[in-house]
Amino acid sequence: MADAKVIPFDDDRSRSGGASRPARRRTGAGGGSGGRGNGPAAPVSALPGAQVPGAADGPPPEPGGAAHGPEGPGREASGPADGGWERRLAGGLAFLRRRVTGEYEVDEFGYDKELTEQVLMSALRPLAEKYFRVEVKGVENIPSEGGALIVANHSGTLPLDGLMLQVAVHDNHPADRHLRLLAADLVFQLPVVNELARKAGHTLACAEDAQRLLERGEIVGVMPEGFKGIGKPFGERYKLQRFGRGGFVSTALRAGAPIVPCSIVGAEEIYPMVGNAKTLARLLGFPYFPITPTFPWLGPLGAVPLPTKWTIQFGEPIPTDGYPQEAAEDPMLMFNLTDQVREQIQHTLYKLLVQRRSVFF
Repeated sequence: MADAKVIPFDDDRSRSGGASRPARRRTGAGGGSGGRGNGPAAPVSALPGAQVPGAADGPPPEPGGAAHGPEGPGREASGPADGGWERRLAGGLAFLRRRVTGEYEVDEFGYDKELTEQVLMSALRPLAEKYFRVEVKGVENIPSEGGALIVANHSGTLPLDGLMLQVAVHDNHPADRHLRLLAADLVFQLPVVNELARKAGHTLACAEDAQRLLERGEIVGVMPEGFKGIGKPFGERYKLQRFGRGGFVSTALRAGAPIVPCSIVGAEEIYPMVGNAKTLARLLGFPYFPITPTFPWLGPLGAVPLPTKWTIQFGEPIPTDGYPQEAAEDPMLMFNLTDQVREQIQHTLYKLLVQRRSVFF
């Protein structure tokens, strides 16, 4: 059979009626198996303007389907698929070898680009695309090069909005930019979470780390509401909390990086927080202990987020490179810029809520 696959259709041996002939005949719509005689051209009918079927390069492609050359349809169907699996398997084994031998790079903050792209983003992507169905708008407002500070609202009881924001930037920006989030101290005090956060590029929410990242040309993300945002009751959803003292504005001014406001709709409803067990929160060392319609009543099942429809919109950047260096120490300027960013995020949230058809669709 292996020799039969490479015999041209006009070869004299193909007329001998040997056992290899039935394996090479097409039985689909392009040519029948009966009533056409025993000549070599019987399996195929010529199309207008096509090459004669008896040519050495084989019959023309079947309309609407893949071309079947002398190798036969069976080999063509299995070849690329087998090669694809082999490449993926080889890539996976090479990845595991590098992890075991330590032949991979991390930056000074612990960011592991390879692990983030091949493992962490692959794990989060189905949640963003299939479960929350995140719609991203205005991604062109994020610069293609150089540092920028993305400032977003924070909500959802658990900080899933930060992870979805990271996926949105990673998968939608045409320059394949990566978001480096500034996280609270608690993130780096939890086992396992601490290591994963470092590997994903997150770092402590302090002015020094943020400025170093911006000066290196990184995209940095910050959610100034902090625990006040994700821990607010469901009745105050989409009402921005205080943005602190404007430390993120001071950092952007020192680095000369633009500020990109970002509004996230959909995260508020994934865990409707109807109560807060403050005593239990103090015992566990948490800023709050949420009570939702499903948690803790349903146990681990109650920790499954509701499949809401998300929209993430990036607003027009606010430039900071036109200010003098000493502007970072001007409290009135920081207050004005902080208020400008906050108002732009809040206005966009209201606009998106009016446009939203349903919480889940």
